[in-house]
Formats: sequence, structure tokens, C-alpha cells
Amino acid sequence: MELSDYLRVLRAHWTGVVALILASIAAAALFNLTQPKVYAANATGFVSAGNDSNPALGSVADTLAKSRAKSYVDIAQSRATAQGVIDELGLQASPSALIGNISVDQPLDTVLIKITARASTPLESQQLADAWVKALAKQVAQVENPSGKGRAALKVVPIEAAALPTAPISPRTKLNLLIGLVIGVLLGLAYALVRNQLDRRLRSASAVEKQFGVTVAGAIPAASDLSHDPGKPAAIAVQQRSAKLKQSESAEAFRKLRTNLQFMDVDNPPRVIVMTSPQQGDGKSTIAANLAAALAVTGERVTLLDGDLRRPTVAESFGLVEGAGLTDVLVGRVEVEDVAQYHPDYPNLRVLAAGGTPPNPSELLGSQTMRNLLRTLAEDTIVVVDAPPLLPVTDAAVLTAVADGAFVVISSGKTLDSELGAALGALEAVRGKALGVIFNRVARRDSASGGYYGVYYQSTARDDSSKERTAS
Repeated sequence: MELSDYLRVLRAHWTGVVALILASIAAAALFNLTQPKVYAANATGFVSAGNDSNPALGSVADTLAKSRAKSYVDIAQSRATAQGVIDELGLQASPSALIGNISVDQPLDTVLIKITARASTPLESQQLADAWVKALAKQVAQVENPSGKGRAALKVVPIEAAALPTAPISPRTKLNLLIGLVIGVLLGLAYALVRNQLDRRLRSASAVEKQFGVTVAGAIPAASDLSHDPGKPAAIAVQQRSAKLKQSESAEAFRKLRTNLQFMDVDNPPRVIVMTSPQQGDGKSTIAANLAAALAVTGERVTLLDGDLRRPTVAESFGLVEGAGLTDVLVGRVEVEDVAQYHPDYPNLRVLAAGGTPPNPSELLGSQTMRNLLRTLAEDTIVVVDAPPLLPVTDAAVLTAVADGAFVVISSGKTLDSELGAALGALEAVRGKALGVIFNRVARRDSASGGYYGVYYQSTARDDSSKERTAS
């Protein structure tokens, strides 16, 4: 996976990633609150060998002090020293338990012994460190001068009293929070990668092309100008009379789809195009209507045919009369010109509604009469057929078999790879050609074009508008 793939995965599952990061930080904060505070104080003792004016003897005494200081570390950690501290401070702890709160360090080549005492309060740690150095001095005195007569050769002298701690050494709040953050990021990344492996929803053109080997011919953004209420005409993004759609990203998306279609096969461009989808609700009818309009405004003669004989919507999409249509033509009741309707805003676009609902839609659409009709219509117009979804019924596959190919519309972030695979398999079973996949309702953050639509369209809006007026 490349960096862009990781970023795409994180964008797709960012809510779970953020939740895990916040949960890890909250767990670290809770750990900080539940842990007892521990304070540490440091006191220092000096191993003295007495004062001697003779330099040679002084050097020998210093060497002796350094060598013996290492042994005093064990004395400092003895139960006898701990008991002396307990007696002095009047503590209720056992010597073994108290030793666990002490650390003794003897820096290399020095005569210093550093005592670090830990306790639950700053004052207790300070008192414990000072008392421990004093108790160590008493134990060393007993070792070096058991009889108590005369002067001991070596002794421990407290030289630095413990300072009162200002902050606890445990829990380490900032470090724990940082660790919680790092763990949360790692868990979030792992979660996103696992979800990406388990998530079978299609979100990117690269995933479709890599998995199915099918070209992604277009990406239609999730835009408010394409939404419409049931029973009302669909929004036509390329409708030049609407000033509000001047900067429409969806209009530019359909222009790009139109261009991709025109350059798909320059020597033998498709003339009969089926628009279908794996499931109902992927927006194929809206895309079929907009593609037909986008082709019409360039001067191409277009016939938009409603091939969904079970749930027809084409006439409704343009606000036209449903009435008689395709089924009536196929049974020989009327001619195409008798029932074809021309859109008032697109003189080059004629619409053939579905007509009455037959008892056998698949047989009717796969008939020789349907083949002859499509062949006749394709002689002087580009035919766009709005077909039913592929998975519930076989109508779209039957139509694709007699057409030049089909566009399969999928919903970005909703259609499963298994659904698209089954839809393409249905086309392959009848030897139909998949012209490409169209991503519908693509969020701006998922669009490979980013902000391209708006920038490009601003510079070409006037030219396209003038072309449309000329074509009309």
C-alpha cells in the first residue's frame, strides 16, 4: 500500500480511529488518577577518612574511603539501618518493607553515598531520606569502631539534607498520556487496516480497476443539485438556463463522462448504451437522464429510452407524460414517432417512455423486435437505455446483449464488491460488454479530482454555455 492508500483508509474509518485514540488517552488519564502519588527526596553522605596534613597519607586515606564506600552501600540497604530509621521516626513498617522504598547509589570514583527515599507525601520522603543517612552513619560507626573508644578510621558525614519535593515522580502524568496517545494511534491504524480488509464496500476507482479490471468512466459527486423528491422531475445538472448551477461540480462531472464516452472507441463509438446498476437506488436513472442531456447539448441527436418496464421513471425524470411508449411500439400498436416526446429545453433529445407494464418484460426486451428497434434508432441517434438493476432481474443483461455495452452505476461507499462482481458476471454470462463503472454520490474527500471540477469549470463555463446555445 502507498501513502495515499493509508490516507484513504484513515479517511474512510476516521471515526473509529479517533474513538480509539480518545479511549486510549482516557484510559491513561484514568490510570493516572487511580495510581497513588509517590514523592522522592535525595540526601547525600560523605565517607570521610579524617584530615591529615601529610599529602601521602591523605592520598592513601582517600583511596581507602573510596574502596570502603562501595561496601557501605550494602550497609545502607541492611535491615539494621532500616530498623534505626523506624526507631527514629516511630514508623509502623517492617525493615524489609521500608528498604523497598530506598535506593542507594555510590557514584564511581567518589566518596559520596546518595540516598533516594520514596514516600506518599513530600514531607515523609524528606524525613525518610535524612533519617536514613543518619542511621547509615551510626551503622558505619559501629562497624568501624565497635568498642566506641578512640576515633574511627572512616565515618559517614551527612553533607546534603534532602529538599522537600515539589512534584511526584509517580505516576508520570505526561509520559502516561503520551504513551496512551501512541497506543491509541497504533490501535486506530490497526483498526482502520483491519476494517479496510473486512470492509467490502467500494470507495475508490483504483480498487475497482485493480479488482475487476474495469475502467471507471466517471465519478458523480454527491451534490444537492441532483436530488429530487419522488414523483417530481429529476434535476438536470447541465441545464444551461439555471443560473444557480453555474459552478456545478455535477455538471462538469457529466461533461467529463460525456467526453470519456465519446473517446471510448474513436473508430467504432458505442451507439446503444445501457445504463444499469447492481441494486435499486444507485441513481442510474438520474445519471441516464443527465448523460442524455449532456450529449444533446453538444448537437448530438439522442434517444433516451426507458427500458425499465417494471418501474419506469424516465418520463417522470423530465416531467413528461408516461402514457404509451416502448411496449406499445414493440407489440406493433404504434410507431416510435407517434409516442416519442421531445424535451422543450433539449430539441435534440427525444424521450421514449416505457408504456404499459407487460407480463413478460425480459422476453419482450430480448425479442428480435427489440433488436431491430435499437438498430433502427441507432442509425441517426445515440440511444441511452435506462435499464433495471442487474441483480434482482435479468432485464438489463438481456438489453446489454443486444446493445453496444453498458455502464454499471455503483454508490460510492455503499455498493459491495460482491454486488459489483455479480453484476459484471451477469453481463459476462450473456456476452455483454461493460463499457465501464460510474461512481455515484462520491464525497468530495473521496473524489480523485479533489477541487478540480470547480476550478476547471469556472474557466470553461462561458465556452460550454455558448456551445450549448449554438447546439440548441
